[in-house]
Amino acid sequence: MATSSASAGALLHHVRTGRARSRAELVALTGAARNTVSARVDQLIAAGLLEEGGRGWSTGGRPPTLLRFNSRAGCVLAVDLGVTSVDVAVTDLSAQILATVGHPIDIADGPGPVLAEVDRLAQRVLAEAGLTPADVCAVGVGIPGPVEFSTGRPSHPPIMPGWHDHPIPSAFGRYECPVYVDNDVNVMALGEMGVAGSAQDVLVVKVGTGIGCGVIVDGTVYRGAQGSAGDIGHIHVPQPDGRTVLCRCGNENCLEAIAGGGALLRDAVAAGLPVTSTREVVERAAQGDGPALELVRSAGRTIGTVLAALVNFFNPHRIVMTGGVAQAGAPLLAGIREAVYGRSMPLAARALEITVSDAPDLSGRVGAALMAIEGYLDEDSVLQAIAR
Repeated sequence: MATSSASAGALLHHVRTGRARSRAELVALTGAARNTVSARVDQLIAAGLLEEGGRGWSTGGRPPTLLRFNSRAGCVLAVDLGVTSVDVAVTDLSAQILATVGHPIDIADGPGPVLAEVDRLAQRVLAEAGLTPADVCAVGVGIPGPVEFSTGRPSHPPIMPGWHDHPIPSAFGRYECPVYVDNDVNVMALGEMGVAGSAQDVLVVKVGTGIGCGVIVDGTVYRGAQGSAGDIGHIHVPQPDGRTVLCRCGNENCLEAIAGGGALLRDAVAAGLPVTSTREVVERAAQGDGPALELVRSAGRTIGTVLAALVNFFNPHRIVMTGGVAQAGAPLLAGIREAVYGRSMPLAARALEITVSDAPDLSGRVGAALMAIEGYLDEDSVLQAIAR
């Protein structure tokens, strides 16, 4: 996070995430000289990023003045772009949603029409929150495909025809601020960690139209060498009955082609269920419909066999399930747990928690906001704000 443990950026981070609430706590946390900490805190207050308010408990002597992050020092735009819909929110600098709007789209319409719609929705949420484009400090965008994080350009996304190498940040030029673009599951993983973050190793697995995995190492999103870490939807899964299923990526028997949302709908229709969408299959399973329950549980087992291999390899503290299919809840979780606990090494699975997200609908927007906020409040930006 910071170049030195008591840099202005690091001190701001400690207050923002709730790790310290006074100058004394910052001194204790960083081990830096009281004068150094005090001078930097004063700079952050002058820059409008920190505020003083109220008194803490005394440990003998004068009670300390409490510090808090000024989350209204600016706002960010958060864009959660899906295959069939988009949600746009404006949040303050602690990812609290001030206004949000959703709209159906078809990602296959291509970047021109889709990003024009996003632009229209962004202007609408800003107006609703009583803000202007000049108030926007950063933009965060999650998209359902692989992204080269350094440039914000999609890279051969299987379900986004026409989007390869498109410079998504250029669509937000009117805001004259940094734009961060990442794969939707990495963004959701950030949202699941929340503002305070987590020092844990976590896998956030999204089961929707596709299947993806956000990898959190020591509380930070791990993107890998090119930004494609966690693309578990295209891991090969042999079928016990020997059948082959073609995946839209061109390969056969990918996890997504066997257990993703599209596969669930295909298998439900083949089994004679009167359904026209994955959501209907999930709803029937949640209501206790026998055949739908078995399909969802079977998908869970298939996903669980892949997750068991990841658990043996990565040994996470916990796995969080999210996405549309994860809303089936118990039956999906039952299948996943059966396979993961049955196939993982005892040491790796001993303290492993597997849960469904508390707010699967919100984590995409909150994560996109957090990605933008983290980028905006990096070391260099904080120093620039102080210099101004």
